Amino acid sequence: TGWKGFGAVGFGTFFKNSIIVSSLATLGVLISSSMAAYSFARLNYPGKTLWFACMMSTLMLPAQVLIIPQYIIFHRLNWLNTFLPLIVPSFFTNAFFVFLIMQFIQSLPVELDEAAIIDGCSKYSVFFRITLPMISPALITTIVINFYWKWDEFMQPLLYLSRPEMFTASIAIKAFADASSTTNYGSMFAMATLSLIPIFLIFLFFNRHLVEGISTSGLKA
Repeated sequence: TGWKGFGAVGFGTFFKNSIIVSSLATLGVLISSSMAAYSFARLNYPGKTLWFACMMSTLMLPAQVLIIPQYIIFHRLNWLNTFLPLIVPSFFTNAFFVFLIMQFIQSLPVELDEAAIIDGCSKYSVFFRITLPMISPALITTIVINFYWKWDEFMQPLLYLSRPEMFTASIAIKAFADASSTTNYGSMFAMATLSLIPIFLIFLFFNRHLVEGISTSGLKA
């Protein structure tokens, strides 16, 4: 009964929407945060300390402060009832993951970069061919944590999605509860249990890399 969903939309659609949003948002965070982290960790340019301080200060902003201005921006861009408000901001870095990856990059010997540059590599080649393969534990940690955050996210899909065929799994599970009529707790709990499977599989598959990424960031060279 739970898998049939509601409003002529099956729960398979909600799972598909969650996978699309979580995967693309995680890809965006991975690309943007790793590049920003490499910039802060290895490159020298005017104002780097100031930009780093500004980035870290965003961690102290409560999410509630951003809701109204972000909603106005996305409304003016005609992005409401699309996945864009849930995905596009991830391509502009996440301060937490920038700091995490940056600490891991700083633990790598600078001599590796210097040797690659002597061999003719540019900064881009050093980043893609030397740094990225060596920071895979930090990247996997980013993938696991951000995918879980986006999969479990409730507030933003609730704000920006109003059509049932666009709902993510977290919104669809809540939709089984109706304050004005009977709440189908059986279907709700069944789908809530199924929604844990992707997260469980990701943690199970990447567990070793996740632990390594968290335990070694900034702690060993």
